[in-house]
Amino acid sequence: MELKIKIIPYTLQFKRPAGTSRGVYHNHKIWYVVISSMSDPERWGIGECAPLHDLSCDYDENYEQRLKSFCAKLEDTGQLDKEALRLYPSILFGLETAMLHYQKKSFKLWDTPYSNGEKGIPINGLIWMGEYKFMLEQIEAKMRQGFRCIKLKIGAINFEDELKLLQYIRKHFSSKDITLRVDANGAFSPNDAVDKLKRLADLDLHSIEQPIRAGQWDEMAKLVKETPLPIALDEELIGINQPEEKKKLLQAINPQYIILKPTLHGGISGATEWIELAKEMNIDWWITSALESNIGLNAIAQWCATFKNPLPQGLGTGGLYTNNIDLPLEIKKDCLWFNSNEVHFSLNDIL
Repeated sequence: MELKIKIIPYTLQFKRPAGTSRGVYHNHKIWYVVISSMSDPERWGIGECAPLHDLSCDYDENYEQRLKSFCAKLEDTGQLDKEALRLYPSILFGLETAMLHYQKKSFKLWDTPYSNGEKGIPINGLIWMGEYKFMLEQIEAKMRQGFRCIKLKIGAINFEDELKLLQYIRKHFSSKDITLRVDANGAFSPNDAVDKLKRLADLDLHSIEQPIRAGQWDEMAKLVKETPLPIALDEELIGINQPEEKKKLLQAINPQYIILKPTLHGGISGATEWIELAKEMNIDWWITSALESNIGLNAIAQWCATFKNPLPQGLGTGGLYTNNIDLPLEIKKDCLWFNSNEVHFSLNDIL
């Protein structure tokens, strides 16, 4: 038994409540997995299992016990059984990135211009749901920072007010200056979705994520054919873990975009499968983090950089939290940067 694994529960605290159309987050419980060598205790790797309790397909009251079981199996065999972990994407993501860190002996997980600190990854500026004034303040701050792509979460306040926020941006910036995305998190009904999409399309938006709730394949396929605004699938992909199921979904709906979150969509390996299928079917895509701390975000961003996708990605810096892990991830204007020479993280930071 060469590998030893320690599981460290950790609760991330939001600086202010984070609203979505599904509810409001005040904190986020996650689990760090630390893999070390029995023969060389100085050699270690860390990964992050960060399921979303109301969204992840693999989260229930037995989550921590299941995580312990998979860690014990990895300790016994020294091999990560990705097939056995297909149904548990957040656990797979945490373990496969911990193993990658362990093997590389570095937080620089891939060799790319981004990982070498030579190039940033273009990202969108995220506007969280809230009262009109709060959302407007966020928009103005993002524009001052220099973001060229802004994403608004919609569906929680009055639709007319949300349109006013979008109109405010368009009044000051054309689509050549600022790209606008919206994320409805399934808030529209099939009956009113087309009308709302038409009104949103008048504002020259880039795309809308998940306009109606997931699981309505026929309705979504019909909407994709009729929409004047490109549709991106996000929640729709959750729980679709087998390659044949993934292909079936994409063929049935044929969306303009899919959005990949390794924590939700199969870990690094499963999300890569989605990307390969999308390419075969001429469906565009981009990558997004899912409220991970900087440990998970670092792995997602470095994996993302291997694809050289020119679209703005949905990567934050974990700036939402009061107690995030300190890693040299920084936003300069509208790009995420990483400096491997500035990593000062110690396991004592979370032990």
